[in-house]
Amino acid sequence: MLVIRMQRTGRKGHAMFRVVVQDSRRTPTSGKVVAQLGSYDPHTKAITLNKEKAAFYLEHGAQPSGRVIYILKTQGVELPSWVVQPLATKTSSVRNAEKRRSTTPKEEAPAEEPVAEPETPEEPAAETDAPEGDTVDEAAVADSTEAEAAATVVPKPEADAVDEAKA
Repeated sequence: MLVIRMQRTGRKGHAMFRVVVQDSRRTPTSGKVVAQLGSYDPHTKAITLNKEKAAFYLEHGAQPSGRVIYILKTQGVELPSWVVQPLATKTSSVRNAEKRRSTTPKEEAPAEEPVAEPETPEEPAAETDAPEGDTVDEAAVADSTEAEAAATVVPKPEADAVDEAKA
């Protein structure tokens, strides 16, 4: 049985294809070709095809491959009714779709509510130790205590054990 298939040519990384008629028992790279119908460049999408030869071999029973069917259709060659049409669109299914980030529903971030400061009874200004003219910035005091806490270095217990072993 004859088939119309594509034979890869070209260098590594830059494929070019010949559209050939070949015996189905041969591999495309065997070189034993009945007829060469044209070529296809997938990089530029350029197709050259001898339509009369293609129609002749299709009338005489040559079975085209899926990609060749696409090429023949784009070039306007009429395909016989017995030619098996490939699936128009591929449908893909994803295993464990619920585990993918792209399929999980987006969680809306809760709107940030203004943080209410703890209610403390207001103390009269007369009870503070600072004079009335001086004001104390509580944020600066809080930042300085955090900086002092971060600067404090806690010795590692492992280092002490290593020092004792050396002594």
